[in-house]
Amino acid sequence: MPTPPDTDRARLDADLAVLQARATEWARLPLALKIEMLEDLRPRLGAVAARWVAAASEAKGLPGDSPWRGEEWVSGPWAVLQYLEPLAETLRHVEAGTLAERVAGRVRQRPDGQTIVEVLPDGLMDRVLLSGVEAEVWQAPGVTPETLVGTMAGVYQDPAPEGAVALVLGAGNIASIPPLDVLYRLYAEGEVVLLKMNPVNAYLGPILEEAFAAFVEAGYLRIAYGDADVGGTLTTHEAVDTIHMTGSERTFDAIVFGTGPEAADRKRRDAPVNDKPFSSELGGVTPCVVVPGDWSEPDLDFQAERVVTSKMHNSGFNCIGTQLLVLPEAWPQREAFLDAVRRVLASLDDRPAYYPGAQDRIEAAASEHEDAERFGTSRLLVEIDPEADAAAFTEEFFGPVLYVATLPGGDDAGAWLDDAVAFCNERVMGTLGITVLVHPRTQRRLGDRFEDAVARLRYGTIGVNLWAGAGFFAPQAAWGAFPGHVRNDIQSGSGTVHNALLFGQPQKTVVTGFWAPFPRSVFFGERHAAPPPLWFVTNASAAETAEKVTKYAADPSALRLPGIVASALRG
Repeated sequence: MPTPPDTDRARLDADLAVLQARATEWARLPLALKIEMLEDLRPRLGAVAARWVAAASEAKGLPGDSPWRGEEWVSGPWAVLQYLEPLAETLRHVEAGTLAERVAGRVRQRPDGQTIVEVLPDGLMDRVLLSGVEAEVWQAPGVTPETLVGTMAGVYQDPAPEGAVALVLGAGNIASIPPLDVLYRLYAEGEVVLLKMNPVNAYLGPILEEAFAAFVEAGYLRIAYGDADVGGTLTTHEAVDTIHMTGSERTFDAIVFGTGPEAADRKRRDAPVNDKPFSSELGGVTPCVVVPGDWSEPDLDFQAERVVTSKMHNSGFNCIGTQLLVLPEAWPQREAFLDAVRRVLASLDDRPAYYPGAQDRIEAAASEHEDAERFGTSRLLVEIDPEADAAAFTEEFFGPVLYVATLPGGDDAGAWLDDAVAFCNERVMGTLGITVLVHPRTQRRLGDRFEDAVARLRYGTIGVNLWAGAGFFAPQAAWGAFPGHVRNDIQSGSGTVHNALLFGQPQKTVVTGFWAPFPRSVFFGERHAAPPPLWFVTNASAAETAEKVTKYAADPSALRLPGIVASALRG
């Protein structure tokens, strides 16, 4: 699809004037009407889904018969569609004054007092379509089971809100990020929104305008297009009250502290040129920690597919893509596991490095590391010294390069895990997410020590036997950096999105998957019937299954389920 032209200044001014005029109206709109508009999005999204996926697949160079088109179904329309009902359900409870029922029977406390809420599965269909996947949202210290509900849905506790105009700077890699961020600002923050599309995927803007037509027509949403100059106009515009962005730390710093020779000094002094309220999701270096254990050959192969998927999904252009594989030196199966990772990397076809500048960065990484292993035109595997002063620990590599760091020890799984937690917390930049792979027998043997290790991890999303990126697709979970980053050391950002239960003080999300697909899962005592995940880059039926799942999300019918199951089993 063609990219719309840049939005000129007159149009930006006019759009922001409309939003200003409607801000209080939206903030005070009866919840019943807001819920109705949310529910009406479902058929509208369903109507544009196929065009959405076709446009994104063409832009990323995916052939018409590629199973990788499944990624565009899942991370595009499906991710937005499956967010609608959990959010609507929370809003219905807010309207009825029964918010406590939304979390009833799901709250527990750790021995240290931290409050945890089970958010997934959230109904029968989650148990069917997301079999074997669970999620919890761990609340910030100080939130108790008794005070939890009082921290939720805070925007709806103001009887006469004034509203505000939010600027959302959309991401260019994952197509569902801009509309999901828009929905969060509308419904969780009570703000009207001007969405500026990223130039990389601005072609999706007209499709989103069509799907969100009711919000556009009512004056609650506007969509703009353009490069950094348009962004600069918007971030400093007097009509913009708040800003949310998904992108890089570099872009955040440019907006907040400016550019040029004095910017670094302003950042050092925390003297911003733009002090508007700002939330952000900025990625970082995402680790995957492999806890030593006794793995079978099928275990090695399946977990290797999981690791490679967590790096190579979307050609590696994910802020939550695994950048650093952390292995134990004394683990007897370390080399066997790396060989399994190499086999999966070698089995993949080449994909275009569609993100601007990506191939140059890949070649630079290959030149910097003479022993880098290349698979195809762009996939690299690089082993690095954990003690080295390497950019792999401090800078996000946005692309298909996987680094491997081997930490000393591993004879004692618990002691090594403690060291790995400290290493990731202290040496690795960013706190968006981390994945931990642990054999069920090892996890049972560690007992409470394993959860204590998870509790010490300072990451916004922790995936246990599940790529942390899966947390992005759990609408009930909170998505964002671990709390506490300051403006002049922002790392992975601040604030939360998704969060369909509208928690006011979430600390982290823990998503848990399964060690093995059904039926092999039976041998580990896992109670699920899930086949290999459809988001695996090795899944041959991913596109077909993802399309069926998306159509179900747009028009739920039990008659669609047999087709979904049959397709999934062929993966």
